[in-house]
Amino acid sequence: MTDEVEPNFDREWVEFFDPDDPETMVRADLTWLLSSWGCIFGRHPESGGCPGIEKDQPADGCCLHGAFYTDADDIARTRQAVKKLTPETWQLYRRFKDTVVDDTLENSEGEEEPARKTAVVDGACVFHNREGFGAGAGCALHQQAMRDGVHPMEYKPEVCWQLPVKRDFKSEHRADGTDIEVTLITEFDRASWGPGGHDFDWWCTGSPLAHTAAEPVYRSYATELAALLGKNAYDRLAELCAEREDRGQIAPHPASVAARRHLEMPRRL
Repeated sequence: MTDEVEPNFDREWVEFFDPDDPETMVRADLTWLLSSWGCIFGRHPESGGCPGIEKDQPADGCCLHGAFYTDADDIARTRQAVKKLTPETWQLYRRFKDTVVDDTLENSEGEEEPARKTAVVDGACVFHNREGFGAGAGCALHQQAMRDGVHPMEYKPEVCWQLPVKRDFKSEHRADGTDIEVTLITEFDRASWGPGGHDFDWWCTGSPLAHTAAEPVYRSYATELAALLGKNAYDRLAELCAEREDRGQIAPHPASVAARRHLEMPRRL
């Protein structure tokens, strides 16, 4: 079950124009959105917990390399959330001057550009509480959001709450001479990480181990998708996903298919 399916499998897509912006088309990956993927971080290893992206640090999940911020607003929002943390809720409280560090990130042209990200301390993100910490292992910001009764997206860096949903933007020139903007919603698979993604020891979206959620992604990630697309565009997407779900998929996610087969296998007594 920890094995991953082969990449580059068949996918089915749906396109529709944003109800709030008729010049923007949403192109959504139904294979991903109807999959049964769900985050398994924090589960006990014996019950199929997250093996982590580095086999030597399974308890750290995908928090090893820190998170790149999208913009100044992303940094400011996270810094406001940090003020809510205490030594009892954040293992690395006041062990550094700043949680934000300078780095570089490859752009769409393959060139390195200046970027800012969360600091990495002792082999993992500065906000990651390690195993054995009193408040529990995991993201200190996520845990604080749970205590405050708000969605984690209000406290965490954008990339952290978006993963493993991938949103991209591009412009398309049509044969009739018009230009449209396209918002792409799909799976953040290994390839989406760039060359480094293929060095992970494990990645969840391609593994049947993580495709055991009770709801498909378009429903379990409804809040995140609405934030990425806008409410009206998400509502339309949900309608189309539900209709495809009722009719049956042409190209279901192979990891979800493998997980269902595993669950349906008779157990030996």
